[in-house]
Amino acid sequence: MVEKLTFEVVRSYPEFELRRYAPHVVAEVVVPAPFEDAGNVAFRTLLGYISGQNRSATKVAMTAPVLQQPSERIAMSAPVEQRETREGEYAVAFVLPSALTLESAPVPTSPDVQLAQHPGVLAAARRYRGGWAREAFERHCAELDRAMRAAGLTPVGEVRWARFDPPFVPGFLRRNEVVQEVAERSAQSSA
Repeated sequence: MVEKLTFEVVRSYPEFELRRYAPHVVAEVVVPAPFEDAGNVAFRTLLGYISGQNRSATKVAMTAPVLQQPSERIAMSAPVEQRETREGEYAVAFVLPSALTLESAPVPTSPDVQLAQHPGVLAAARRYRGGWAREAFERHCAELDRAMRAAGLTPVGEVRWARFDPPFVPGFLRRNEVVQEVAERSAQSSA
């Protein structure tokens, strides 16, 4: 069994679940590639990292899901950070096992692999089966957005694409999710 990103279901809706995700560490690569190809382009580098291409030559267990979202560049503007999406670049991340922290995770030897601590968040998640086509992802994003707004929830940031199955699984059997962080205040008022 592959360890999966931990979450608690806060509330179930007909078209999605509202979940509280646990804080987690990711190994991430930013790739300039079309949406459908980004995961495959990044996979070899990320697989190298968890296969021992790190300073301690430590192998790290594979987990699920693999996360993908548009890459963000951070520009400082006092006193807040502003995030801008870079066109045509995607951040693809492996979630590291829950036993690893940012301090205990093996240090990557590739400058392309970055480790990051993600805080726990409240997010809406819509599960679907199918291949890895952009149009299916966008259709499910639109359906999730409509359902969230109808439930009184406010989306925050970029939507993430979560893929749970390896490429050899037939497309119609693959488990995917679109995950959108939501504002805590909107969730409290809709409860």
